Amino acid sequence: MAKAMFGFLTVLFIHWTCADIVFDDASGYGRRFDGIGGLSGGGATSKLLITYPEKQRSEILDFLFKPNFGASLQILKVEIGGDIQSTDGTEASHMHYSWEENYERGYEWWLMKEAKKRNPSIKLYGLPWGFPGWVGEGSGSPYHNVFKTADYIVRWVNGAKKTHNLTIDYIGIWNETPYNIAYIKTLRKVLDGRGFQHTQIIASDNKWKIAEDMSKDKELKDIVYSIGVHYPGTQSPKQAQQLEKILWSSEDYCQKNDETGGACWARVLNRNYVNGYMTSTIAWDLIASYYTSLPGWGMGLMTAMEPWNGHYVVSPPIWTSAHTTQFTEIGWTYLKHGHGVGTLPQGGTYVGLTNPKRDQLTIVMETMTFEHSKCVWDAKTPFKVNPQNVTLSLGGKWSGVQEMNMWFTQLGFDGKHSILFEKRPPLKFIKGKAEVFLDVNQMITLTTLDTGNKGAYPAPPPHIEFPLPYSDSFDSYNLYQEPHYLSQQIGSFEILAEGKNGFVRQMVTQMTIPWCKQADGIQKAYNVFGDIKWTDISVEFDFRIPSKNGSSGVFVAARATKGGCSSAGTSGIFFHALPDKFVLSTDIQRQHVVKSGDLSYGPGSWHNIALLVKGSSAKLTFDQTTVYFGSIPTWPTAGWAALGTDSYGLADFDNLKINSLM
Repeated sequence: MAKAMFGFLTVLFIHWTCADIVFDDASGYGRRFDGIGGLSGGGATSKLLITYPEKQRSEILDFLFKPNFGASLQILKVEIGGDIQSTDGTEASHMHYSWEENYERGYEWWLMKEAKKRNPSIKLYGLPWGFPGWVGEGSGSPYHNVFKTADYIVRWVNGAKKTHNLTIDYIGIWNETPYNIAYIKTLRKVLDGRGFQHTQIIASDNKWKIAEDMSKDKELKDIVYSIGVHYPGTQSPKQAQQLEKILWSSEDYCQKNDETGGACWARVLNRNYVNGYMTSTIAWDLIASYYTSLPGWGMGLMTAMEPWNGHYVVSPPIWTSAHTTQFTEIGWTYLKHGHGVGTLPQGGTYVGLTNPKRDQLTIVMETMTFEHSKCVWDAKTPFKVNPQNVTLSLGGKWSGVQEMNMWFTQLGFDGKHSILFEKRPPLKFIKGKAEVFLDVNQMITLTTLDTGNKGAYPAPPPHIEFPLPYSDSFDSYNLYQEPHYLSQQIGSFEILAEGKNGFVRQMVTQMTIPWCKQADGIQKAYNVFGDIKWTDISVEFDFRIPSKNGSSGVFVAARATKGGCSSAGTSGIFFHALPDKFVLSTDIQRQHVVKSGDLSYGPGSWHNIALLVKGSSAKLTFDQTTVYFGSIPTWPTAGWAALGTDSYGLADFDNLKINSLM
C-alpha cells in the first residue's frame, strides 16, 4: 500500500482487485455543465476595485477572469443597483426617478466590460436586491404594478446593450425575497417584446419553493430557464430534480477566503452536482474589495481593499476554482452518477466532465474534511473523510487514454504548508487503470487537456493603512461616478458639476423598496470612509442643500462603528447641522444627544462644517465659527469617518478633508 506525507501524492500501478471508480459513457451522460461564477454586488463588494492603480487593477482582473490564468470564471453575476443597502453598501440605480435613465452610474458596467475583455465567452447575470421607491408607486412592493417593474428591469438590460454593448444572458427576480408569478410571466413578455428573447430568467434566487409552483403551472415552468437557489447546502429536493429543469446554486460560498474558505469552495463545487444535480455554482462574493469590518468582509474569492497603494492578496479559493474552470467550458457535460460522478469510498467526491465532441475528459476529486471546510451557510451534519487509495478505471470513449495531466492542491491546516494548484507529472494508465493515493483536504484534477496555468505577477505593493492626511475636491471625476473612498451605506451619492467645480450629490429623495428595512427605513443617507481603527481625527467639508427636494440637514461624524444593514444602529460622534440648530450626538438618529444649540442657514448656498475629536473632547465648527468645544463620551473609542444627510433629500458635498490628530 502507498503511504504519503502531507502534501505529497503517491501513484502506484497495481493489479490486485478492488472496487474501481469507473469513468465511462456506457449508460450515457449526465446534465449539461453551466459554469462557475462570482457575484459582484449584494453589498457593493467591488466598491474599491475600480479605484486601484491601473497596473494592479489589471492584474486582479486577470486572476478573476482571464482563461487559463487564475479563477478563470465562466459567469459574472452583478447587482442591478436599486439605491438600497444590500449587505455592506448601496449601488446606484439606473433610474433614480421615473423620468430619467442613466447608464454611466456605478462600476458594474465597467466590471462586466473588463470581464468580457478577458473572456468574451463569459456569461452575464443581473439581479436586483431592491428598487427605488417610485417603482412601487408608494406601495412599498415591486409587485404592485408588475409591468412597471418589468419595464424598469428590461430598461437595464437594454441599457447594457445600447450603452455598453453588453449582452445580459440571465436575469433574476428579487434577491432572497418572495417571488410573484404574475411578475415572472410579465417579465418574460416584456423581454420578448423588446427583442431580448435570449435573456433567460433565473428564479427565484431564494430557496426551493418555486419548484412546487412550477410543478403545477406549465407556463411558469416553461418560462423559468433555471431554478436558482441560494446556499442549498449541496442538496436539492426530489421534486426539483424530477421537473427536468436546470438547477443552480445561484449564490453560495459566503466564507472567509483563507484555507477553510478554499476547502469550502472546493467541496461545494463538486458536491453541488454530486448531491444536488446543480450544474452551476456562483460565489458570493467575487472579491473582498470593501472596507474591513463591513458585513461579510473577507469573503471574496480574493482580497483587494487598498487602492491607495495597490496591495492585494490572491487567496486559496482562486486556485480551487481553477481546478474546475481551467479544464471545462460551459456546454460540457457531466458523466452519469456511478459512471464518473459520485462519492469516494472513504469520503470526498469526484466528478467527470466531457466536452461536446466527447474527445476530452476532465476529472476533479476533492477530499475536504468536515472540520476544515465549513461554509457559513452549510449543513451542520458531520461527515468523515479518511486517507485512501482509489483505483481509477477509464472505459468507453476513454478506454484508450494512456495518461492524464495532473493538477494538485493540498490545503494546509494547523500550521502546515499549503500547496495550491501545482502541476504534477502526468498520471499513467495501464490497461485503463491507475491507482492514486488521496490524503485529506486535497483537490486533484486529471485532464486530457494540455491547457492549465498558474498565473503569476510580481508581488504587489506591501500592505499599508489608509494614509492621512486625505483630501478630495471631486473635480477630477467623470460625471455620475461614485466618489472613490466614500462607501455609501444608505442613499446614493454621485458626482455632478457646475462648470469646472465637481461635487458629490446625494440623490435619494423618497423611501426605497428596500432589502434590509432596518437600514433604509431610517430614511437618512450615510457614507463611511477610511479606517475603522481611527480614533483622533478631524473631518471637514463644504455642503449645500438645494432649495427644491433638499434634505432636512447634513452631518459629519468620527468614530462611526457600524455599516451594512446595521447602519441604523451605528454609534459614533455625530455633528448634525440642521437649518435651525446643531446637534452633537453619539448616534446617527440623534437619540443620544450630548449637546445642541442654535444654528441658522438657508438653502442654496455653500457652508463649511468641521468636526475634531481627540480623546474625550470634540470641537465643532460651522463656517469657521466654533459652536461647541467640550467633552464627549469615551465610547466609542474608534471608528470610520462619515458624512450624510439628516433625511432622504438632495444635498451637495465638496472639498472633503481628513487629518490625523495622533
